[in-house]
Amino acid sequence: MHLDRGEQIRIGVIGALLLFGLFVLPGMLSQYWLDVSTNVAIYTIVALGLALLMGRVGLVSLGQVSLLALGAWVGARLLFATGLSYPIVLIMAGLITMVIGVIIGLPALRLGGLDLALITLMVAGAVTVVIAATDFPNGGGGFLGHTEAASGGTSVRRPAIAEGVTSFYRYTLIVMVLMFLLALVHVRGKPGRAWAAIRQSEPAALAAGINVTLYKLWALALASFMTGVAGALLASDVGRLFNLQFPIQDNISLLAVCLMGGVYSFVGAFVAGLFFKLLPALLDTWGLPPDLLTILFGIGILQVLLTAPRGLVEQFPKDMANLGRLIWKGVGKVRGRGSDAGEEARSP
Repeated sequence: MHLDRGEQIRIGVIGALLLFGLFVLPGMLSQYWLDVSTNVAIYTIVALGLALLMGRVGLVSLGQVSLLALGAWVGARLLFATGLSYPIVLIMAGLITMVIGVIIGLPALRLGGLDLALITLMVAGAVTVVIAATDFPNGGGGFLGHTEAASGGTSVRRPAIAEGVTSFYRYTLIVMVLMFLLALVHVRGKPGRAWAAIRQSEPAALAAGINVTLYKLWALALASFMTGVAGALLASDVGRLFNLQFPIQDNISLLAVCLMGGVYSFVGAFVAGLFFKLLPALLDTWGLPPDLLTILFGIGILQVLLTAPRGLVEQFPKDMANLGRLIWKGVGKVRGRGSDAGEEARSP
């Protein structure tokens, strides 16, 4: 496949950033910030799934964090109760979450816009209530181990090759890259073309012979699979799961950061992960109140809706280019005035 110069440069930059993240960044950060970086990678996967639904198909979901909770508990139970290898557990957690996500989303596929968003939000609330009411297992042996204590019991295991903070960060980063490649294969293939047609106009897609229901389910299944994989990684990262770790308002916050980053670009999913996990850690380090985050997200959403509908990943480069042209124009005017003043000084 022939790549133009722009794609070659883009691939080179992404490869360089990946190598930097794998081999250079761990030596520059403390264990705390490495753990924050791991969380950024995990929630980037979740944001990627939501970006696929919204940016590629036009489906608005407010239940991805609740699906993340399901994926985390499924992954934790498999890791507690079985001796399966870690990659197999990741795949199984993704597949089980995918089935649950499709079952939840199937009745709402004929809806769209605000109706679909409200239904997914209600489902997210129901999932949170069920997890809290049933004391979903979070520790101990077998499938039913549960503890309310922050210590004691058994922590969710990590892969044998990535038991430390640094090695698990690298493992998570590699899984994140694989999820991006999986999304890219779909977007550049037949599903991506069908999703683009559905996003533009469902009646036109139907007239063109596209099975709208099938490809909507396909997108929902892919996003749920990614979220389940991220959940299993999160379970191993935190070591102990509690329902309070997945507040229902996080579903809305995730939607906000995805819109701010840009749902039409894969880079926007990474920006969303930074906003969702790095920004709170920075505010905590600086001693600022956590409520400030809600205000910042609100301002960010207003800014996106009013001036940058395609998110910061597309608007920021344009703004920087306009600023550069403005500065260059100003420098040119100053030089012109200087040369005019010099000519006047030389004239008799």
